[in-house]
Amino acid sequence: MTSQPSTSTTSASLSASSTHSASSSSTINKAVMEEKKRIVPFLSPQIASYFVAGGCAGAASRTVVSPLERLKIIQQVQPQGSGGQYRGVWASLARMWREEGFKGFMRGNGINCLRIVPYSAVQFTTYEQLKKWFTNQGALPLDTPTRLSAGALAGVTSVCTTYPLDLVRSRLSIATASIPVLSSAQQSTSAAAAVKPSLTSSYHTSSTAAAASPSVVAGVKNASARTAATIFSAQDLTMWGMTLKVMRDEGGVRALYRGLIPTAMGVAPYVGINFAAYEALRGVITPPGKSSVWRKLSCGALAGSISQTLTYPFDVLRRKMQVTGMGSLGYQYNGALDALQSIARTEGVRGLYRGLWPNLLKVAPSIATSFFTYELVKEFLGAS
Repeated sequence: MTSQPSTSTTSASLSASSTHSASSSSTINKAVMEEKKRIVPFLSPQIASYFVAGGCAGAASRTVVSPLERLKIIQQVQPQGSGGQYRGVWASLARMWREEGFKGFMRGNGINCLRIVPYSAVQFTTYEQLKKWFTNQGALPLDTPTRLSAGALAGVTSVCTTYPLDLVRSRLSIATASIPVLSSAQQSTSAAAAVKPSLTSSYHTSSTAAAASPSVVAGVKNASARTAATIFSAQDLTMWGMTLKVMRDEGGVRALYRGLIPTAMGVAPYVGINFAAYEALRGVITPPGKSSVWRKLSCGALAGSISQTLTYPFDVLRRKMQVTGMGSLGYQYNGALDALQSIARTEGVRGLYRGLWPNLLKVAPSIATSFFTYELVKEFLGAS
């Protein structure tokens, strides 16, 4: 008779123990599931969506402004004493159309898109991930310094992965432009270098050549009738051909990274300011209930204009470094600092802003298209 209460008590204890174990197990499982949700796989669908959206944004933005992009590069690198064949935006675009037609407008755009697709994809994806890491998956506020830091690191990452394509694209963009070559002046420079070695790293003009010998003057005058295109073969005017030419004539793979340091120095603040300005402007221009297409485009256009204007000298320096191996243009620099000093000495501060006007005309629709396309594709793919 006395055994029944004991058995009942034991059963109750076992039941309570079982319930407690099940509760503990459930708590542990929930904790594991929460942790799994916080850990995002490297190739998750969300990251893939960022990558695809970023690539589409880059291709669309560059194609829209391809003629202005090419004109900017030509104006940045044409020699100061070349007579300014490409002066003024509309006159230069008309000249480009007259000499090369629609193909001239799109010259270099193929490789530019080939470069910008991975570049933009890496940039947007890296930026989105860095924002999450810096804010501990949203647990911390996303302030302006965080946006600047994430954007700067994303810019450096993207430019390092695609820089050789950017250099080759720059070469292709100017290879067929009617910029006078200075091959004769180059020969005279070698002769003058024997007397004045300090000139070997400076910007050479026809006046330097004239000081060498009277015959050089005639050579420079004759050279002015020739264009940069005459020194390139048909094979050189392709992406692969230009890549091989740079490697063959200028020092191998290392030549494909000429100008990387000033590029990274310019890209870091540019991308950081670009993203920070865009998100700040988006909060003002596109408040809840007011997110029309033109408002979204305005955010990107204003953000791009601000960031490009503030960092434009770095872009000019990058282009000069990228074409320093093209002897026909007369550039010979011993590093980024030497190039900066030479530009300031021979062209003044204005030389660091050459091509700014077509660049501003280009950057507004370009960045606007980029951000708008990115947001559109990301929303279509269901990424947050």
